[in-house]
Amino acid sequence: MQTPKDIRVNSWAELNEVIFNDAWNQDLGRYRTPYAFRGLSDIDHDLKTSLIRLGGPYVQLEQALLRNFKKYAHRDTSPGDSVWNWLAVAQHHGLPTRLLDWTNSAYIAMHFATINLDKIVYDGAIWCVDVRKIQQYMPTKLSAILRDQSANFFQVDMLSRVSGTLHEFDQLSPEPFAIFFDPPALDDRITNQYALFSTMSSPNATLDQWLADKPDLYQRIIIPATLKWEVRDKLDLINITERVLFPGLDGLCGWLKRYYSPRTQAVKHDVEP
Repeated sequence: MQTPKDIRVNSWAELNEVIFNDAWNQDLGRYRTPYAFRGLSDIDHDLKTSLIRLGGPYVQLEQALLRNFKKYAHRDTSPGDSVWNWLAVAQHHGLPTRLLDWTNSAYIAMHFATINLDKIVYDGAIWCVDVRKIQQYMPTKLSAILRDQSANFFQVDMLSRVSGTLHEFDQLSPEPFAIFFDPPALDDRITNQYALFSTMSSPNATLDQWLADKPDLYQRIIIPATLKWEVRDKLDLINITERVLFPGLDGLCGWLKRYYSPRTQAVKHDVEP
């Protein structure tokens, strides 16, 4: 899938130049990127949520999934009873939801674009969405909160002020819109990954389709397969690894397995018989 805002890089230096292109904030006199980043190991992967990928009557199943998650989860699972806290916890632990995982760090997005050795021979992509410009498409009730707080994305308590349920959230505007919000600091994984979540104002809306006619809101950086090994190795050198981003023995073992895998192991099956 190609988009009008694809930027194909050809070197590690060019990749770094592109990710910092718009990072200078003149008002602050500091480097502060306006983008949220999402790294994908295959350029053909879209931005469908895990809820949509569930298939079936997922719109009707959304409330049932969340209701039963709350019912059977430990009472101390969520730091508060806000639907946004519960959604964040559920997404974090693998429940199909309308949320998508993002990060404030381009390097962490690079990690996820290059972590899968089964996909190392396919072009990867980093989606970059401007979280400041996206506010112009939000309902006034939401965008006003961000302006008042001088914030680019929401905290859970900010969202809870205007929508205590997903139905209330979806009814804020007749037109679809997208938001980004900070998950609660559930564990070191959330913190170390500099995590963000996005959601649309409908369980059956997809962010890439919504962005398609709004080219000023995003760009997509293409990491060619021929560059992936270099990017992967240099990320390891600056300690952007599973060991750091997934603290614990699982992350440690994942890092060691990948780090010591021979480069010749991954072979692209691109020759048609």
